[in-house]
Amino acid sequence: MSYKNELQKMFDLQKFGMKFGLDGMKSILRNLGDPHAGLKCVHLAGTNGKGSVGVMLTAMLARAGYRVGFYTSPHLGTFRERIKIGDALIGESEVLALSERVWRACDPESPPTFFEFVTAMAFLHFKESGVDVAVIEAGLGGRLDSTNVIEPLVSVITNVSLEHTEQLGDTVAKIASEKAGIIKPGVPLVTGKLAAEAEDVIRATAAEKRSPVLAAGRDFTAEITAFDEQGRPTINFTQGSRALRDLKLNLAGPHQADNAAAALAALAPLAGRGFTVGEAQIRDGLAQAVWPGRAENFAAGTWPPEGAPGRAPLILDGAHNPDGARALGELLSKMRYGRLHLIVGVMADKDIAGVLGPVYAKADRLYLSRPVFKRAASPELLLEKIRAAFGEPTVKTTLHPDLPGALAAAAAEAEAGDLALLSGSLFTVGEGRAYLTGFGEVESN
Repeated sequence: MSYKNELQKMFDLQKFGMKFGLDGMKSILRNLGDPHAGLKCVHLAGTNGKGSVGVMLTAMLARAGYRVGFYTSPHLGTFRERIKIGDALIGESEVLALSERVWRACDPESPPTFFEFVTAMAFLHFKESGVDVAVIEAGLGGRLDSTNVIEPLVSVITNVSLEHTEQLGDTVAKIASEKAGIIKPGVPLVTGKLAAEAEDVIRATAAEKRSPVLAAGRDFTAEITAFDEQGRPTINFTQGSRALRDLKLNLAGPHQADNAAAALAALAPLAGRGFTVGEAQIRDGLAQAVWPGRAENFAAGTWPPEGAPGRAPLILDGAHNPDGARALGELLSKMRYGRLHLIVGVMADKDIAGVLGPVYAKADRLYLSRPVFKRAASPELLLEKIRAAFGEPTVKTTLHPDLPGALAAAAAEAEAGDLALLSGSLFTVGEGRAYLTGFGEVESN
């Protein structure tokens, strides 16, 4: 079977939706010889920031000479982004070989979910590739997430806000209870900045499991001392008697200071298990960590791939929930630009006011479009939802049936000193990035 056909076969598993419970996952792994058993892991959960914490932690550990696996979701341009070792994406031939084995391990009478299938592939790949440590990002929630079969060296919960309320619960406390499901007896836990109701739930669970907690604001802090012209912060980090000054981050936005702090705090319990990272390696890792589609900057003159190059820089950011949108709004407030040209594509089932609000208010020109994805709102529906949420747009607004057209229009109208922004969904950013870079395929997620 070709790589493309195999991907389609895996994506077809999405028709089975989600399964809450770990029995199916454990059965697949048992038939594969339990490749997750014995893996040294860091387990990440939280509403936002998991991926950023993961890439920074992976970068720092890799600079220290460790072979680091990273499992994340969703992908932007290609499925292969989900499973990496260091900076290397899993190869197409490896996808084919691993998927064949996972299919054989599945019960045809009880098909796996897509996420169960891919998680099993990741564990198998990391085990057989001999990684020193694997950074594993939970997909949805935590307690019943397919990744929650591991016994990690350290767990991290970045933050908790309302998300996936149909699956996880309709209050922050209920969602926090699901996230807290990754806490294992005696395993150290790092927590980012938490709302009081989430913190109460998570700390109670940690106390019950006798898991030591390293909490942002109490046990470690990150102070922003400066921003560069792209909104990338420089921070001072303090944890107990240890202080690291003038750490430059490659990821943009004030919120990345919190994510960097969580990644740095996780190094302490890892050091206790033999994974030591020196200051020079910390600095190099944070300064070089790359997370595509998250405040990613395309310089003026480098986009789009067709037509006249844009005179303004373009930022790609996949903010797709209210907290992500607020973080993006904060980033914009740290940048200097003339007019903001906002290119938007959003899923039809999303809270448009929440996803767009903090950024929409800053726009001087609006381009409504959509990715090639069945859940995406059409530009016409998006305009209806914007009118319902904010009233009639007060800035020039145009509708574009596809992203290349919207990007071309923004490039033509943006002047030197302006800023263009593509946002609203990771699907939108993923497709836009594939078009801009020529890397990746427009695939299901």
